[in-house]
Amino acid sequence: MTWWRRWLGRTTSPADAARESWRKAWAAAAAHPDCGRVESLQAELAALALPEEEIELEREMLEGLATVCGQLTQLETGLPSVETGHRVIGTEACHFSAPAFMPDEPSQPAGRLLFTGARAVFVGAGKPSTIPWHSIAEVHYSARDVLLMRADRERLYRFRTNSYADALCATQLALRLMPKRSRAL
Repeated sequence: MTWWRRWLGRTTSPADAARESWRKAWAAAAAHPDCGRVESLQAELAALALPEEEIELEREMLEGLATVCGQLTQLETGLPSVETGHRVIGTEACHFSAPAFMPDEPSQPAGRLLFTGARAVFVGAGKPSTIPWHSIAEVHYSARDVLLMRADRERLYRFRTNSYADALCATQLALRLMPKRSRAL
């Protein structure tokens, strides 16, 4: 039936349109985490009545929003502390650690993204990349990506995490760790 919809000028099915509408609602709730929307988004997703295998990504997105809401509650009392054995961190307290890779680099190195109070560190494929928070002007996320833009606009660091939860949590934590002069999302 796909060719029939295309012939009629309809390129998306009603199920795809409903899923896209849900994704837009999720994106609005995730942009500035609206924790009050988690339950309603869950109900809206269930109302789509799609087979579970067709909404796996949406379930992950919803889980990410719920996870970042839990993190925001924790951040009200202070920064999290994560145990890590990485030598590159030294004696600094580690506040975030997740597997990631850098999709924009030619070799697409895989490794671990770590946040301390002073810097973001990517450990993987040889020499670690260290980005001091004072050099970051903007923080953004896109799906599973965390984007850190340098203040001089010379470099954009893009780290792809394994989950929406990691990307959303890293973004919210980075916004708190970077200088207050300019923050974006």
